[in-house]
Amino acid sequence: MTAGRVASLDLGAEFIEVREGVEAAARRVLESGRYIGGPEVEGLEREFAAYCGTAHGVAVSSGTDALRFALIAAGVGPGHEVITSPFTFIGSTEAISQAGARSVFADIEPATFTLDPARVQAALTPRTRALMPVHLYGQAADMEGLRSIARDRGLAIVEDACQAHGAALGGRRCGALGSAGCFSFYPTKNLGAAGEAGLVTTDDAALADHVRRLRDHGQSGKYVHAEEGYNGRLDAIQAAILRVKLKRLEAWNDRRRAIAARYRAGLAAAEKQGLLILPAERTGARHVYHLFAVRVPGGGAVTRRDRVRGALLEAGIETGVHYPVPLHRQPCYASMGKGEGSFPESERASREVLTLPLYPQLRDEQVDQVALTLSRILAAR
Repeated sequence: MTAGRVASLDLGAEFIEVREGVEAAARRVLESGRYIGGPEVEGLEREFAAYCGTAHGVAVSSGTDALRFALIAAGVGPGHEVITSPFTFIGSTEAISQAGARSVFADIEPATFTLDPARVQAALTPRTRALMPVHLYGQAADMEGLRSIARDRGLAIVEDACQAHGAALGGRRCGALGSAGCFSFYPTKNLGAAGEAGLVTTDDAALADHVRRLRDHGQSGKYVHAEEGYNGRLDAIQAAILRVKLKRLEAWNDRRRAIAARYRAGLAAAEKQGLLILPAERTGARHVYHLFAVRVPGGGAVTRRDRVRGALLEAGIETGVHYPVPLHRQPCYASMGKGEGSFPESERASREVLTLPLYPQLRDEQVDQVALTLSRILAAR
């Protein structure tokens, strides 16, 4: 990274911090000859389930597979509907489609970017089989409201916790708040592998067993296939690397929260002036800031957010937009017939959200540089 520039993410800095442990773990796997499954995968399953506070953990090849397998194991299939958010990554809805079901969208709460239970209630039909709340950016969804709906209607809740490693609500971690929790260990996550990886957490032994079969071609025993499944197993080398990093996850999340607090202090004046909106934290929740998402209000042919982002880049600061096109406006979902205005909060978020650099190795002076530069740019626009 060039001096004076601030990257949106620096995985190289993370590797330097864990290099010795990661290299030893990889070497251990390579020398063992156990490259698929085995003690490293079993160890990760046991340790991550304990971390989340669930009885079972089942490692799979990606977060999308975790969602797909959990839905199928929860009884979701053809003819069913799953209610989720249109303001998320497409992996959420791909998993629903690949389970044979249909995605039904409900709009988000503007302050938290997560599913609004009142909108979920309005989206229910006799075909609804499950709810998929997305704990977006590291913030838990309103699980109390969603669990109440699920209890009344006998629905499964499959948590999309792919951005919420270590996030909590009411003292319980995400992944232990529904029928099953689904995690991605994509390299950019709070807990990231050196490639693709995922995991399902649950207290339901039957659901966990079903996910284990699904990830391994439906095998219930060696060359005995209870059903057709998938090739969704996790590489042992990824599991070994994740076990090393898991030991640092709480410290890394604490650092993320400290950076978020520093951003709040540095941007408080700009928010008071109405130039941006800082992210909210749900009462009783522990936000782990996978992303620090501010809102930059202001429309036009080119949004004010995009103009500010361009100015930040010119000043040497990289930012992100998660996500610029809500799912109901994606070309692949045009057949849903959901035009502009169908989900106004998600659409507004897509025009306003700007994600600032945030990762545990980010230095305080870099945080201050981002906050000061952003404040100056906002004041000039």
